Amino acid sequence: MNFPAAEMIATNDIELEVFQAGSGKPLVLCHGWPEHAYSWRHQIQPLVDAGYHVIAPNQRGYGHSSRPAAVTDYDITHLTSDLAGLLDHFGYHDAVFVGHDWGAIVVWNMAMMQRERVSGVINLSVPFMDRGTSEWVGFWESQLGGDFYIVHFNRQPGVADAAFDNNRERFLRNIYRTKQWLAPPAELPVGMPLIAIAEADDVPGEMFMSDAELQVFSDAFAHSGFTGGINWYRNFSRNWEVIGEYEQHIYQPTLMIHGQYDMVPASPTLDQVVDDLRVVQFPCGHWIQQECPEETNNAMLQWLKEKYPA
Repeated sequence: MNFPAAEMIATNDIELEVFQAGSGKPLVLCHGWPEHAYSWRHQIQPLVDAGYHVIAPNQRGYGHSSRPAAVTDYDITHLTSDLAGLLDHFGYHDAVFVGHDWGAIVVWNMAMMQRERVSGVINLSVPFMDRGTSEWVGFWESQLGGDFYIVHFNRQPGVADAAFDNNRERFLRNIYRTKQWLAPPAELPVGMPLIAIAEADDVPGEMFMSDAELQVFSDAFAHSGFTGGINWYRNFSRNWEVIGEYEQHIYQPTLMIHGQYDMVPASPTLDQVVDDLRVVQFPCGHWIQQECPEETNNAMLQWLKEKYPA
């Protein structure tokens, strides 16, 4: 099947560019950074064939979706309310939410903050983030220094945005890589790691998508720029405050999918936070559903058959 046509849907005082297909029980697929709803291109048809209504938005700041100017308009309250508004638009009380990378962070918080709207969770790569007692950005700065990319995004606004904009295709080509673990360590330019990747002539590993697929992502960021997506990171401190009002627990059935070679570590205590948990792992890196599409689809469909049958 061709990727679904885009439609603009009003929700939560903005508009989201949404790609949908199928009918039946709803599944909402939430992309990460720096990505696009197109990152779910391998999952949509198998999920539709299994009898589900698949809804894949470009979340605020991405693609042709709205890009508010205020940084605080990208906090977790706005992001989760956008998704609740999508359910309202389609007439659904709840759905299974599927998230990768930052999308997983949004889905974990959606399951806490709008528990009645989430009937199940499938998350890839990023485990539940323990809130702890220390505000996140300050903690990461104390432990990892000012060049850690999330700290850099917060402390030097606009710098990374411009570097990514000015090296858009190179950055995406360099970051969308797999099998880096098979290559010797690369000598990257000195500087903040993600900016170094954006400016490098080459990095280890190999592309997991065609040039035509890469062009979809490049065209999307040519339109949107990178600031909207980076603004999600600039709300980590605000989000830490917001979620303190909610119980730090996931009651919904949950499938957690990890990449064996992902730079994001798995949580050894996830089963203490999630009541009904299944964890699977594939021999891939961070971009799980694109690197291992067949394995991801099989794991999702098996879990859905048991927990959320069409």
